[in-house]
Amino acid sequence: MQIILMEKIANLGQLGDIVNVKSGFARNYLIPQGKAKRATEQAIAEFQSRRAELEKIQATALAAAQAVAAKLDGLLVQISQKVGSDGKLFGSVTNANIAEALVAQGFTVERSMIRMPNGQLKQVGDYPLTIALNSDVSAKITVSVLGEAMI
Repeated sequence: MQIILMEKIANLGQLGDIVNVKSGFARNYLIPQGKAKRATEQAIAEFQSRRAELEKIQATALAAAQAVAAKLDGLLVQISQKVGSDGKLFGSVTNANIAEALVAQGFTVERSMIRMPNGQLKQVGDYPLTIALNSDVSAKITVSVLGEAMI
């Protein structure tokens, strides 16, 4: 299916690009989210008339993401979990736990933004993670998982 992108999408294209994607990806994700429209002559003409407005919106979103990234870079987030005698956690630390800890510190981060390349954290220790705030902007944080002794 041919679509026109209404914003920059990582690994797909820039604002205004006309790309071919699988029909399901377009129908189920891109179009309902407002990230793309079908590439009809009418949609292309409408995009051309709104291009400056869309570029301005994208630039402000990028600037806001860069400001948050500057505050987040190098941040240490501590999360306490119950731990057994061998240092393994009861349960695990997920991106939802990390997002909750960041919200408690005053940052607006969704759990889908947190990149955990090795999956959930199941041991006590420090783990470097990346938070993708925008398709162009990411911040590196360190999550410190602390053991909480069982009583």
